[in-house]
Amino acid sequence: MGREVPVPLYQAKAEFFRMLGHPVRIRVLELLCEGPTPVRDLLAQIDIEASNLSQQLAVLRRQGIVRATRDGSTVVYELAGPDVSDLMKAARRILTELIIGQERLLAELQEAEQR
Repeated sequence: MGREVPVPLYQAKAEFFRMLGHPVRIRVLELLCEGPTPVRDLLAQIDIEASNLSQQLAVLRRQGIVRATRDGSTVVYELAGPDVSDLMKAARRILTELIIGQERLLAELQEAEQR
């Protein structure tokens, strides 16, 4: 058998961001940025079926973004490291700047329309 060709970094990054590209996964990560959280608490804060949440948590777990521990019958999830929290904060800052830019443009357009 031949050796496996390594995936270019840009492709690996694209796959990483594609994995994050689900609203439930993003919401789970936001909640886990606040600290380890039992599945029942995640369910209470995200309006989806338990099976769907389980499926999304499994994707994050397989990718090594989150880890699960069991405390009796309770499963608790947490971020695998601080970098994910940093990424969520960076995304918030970027979106804030984009929205501020759009608001400025809208104000300029409205001002020009009134002239």
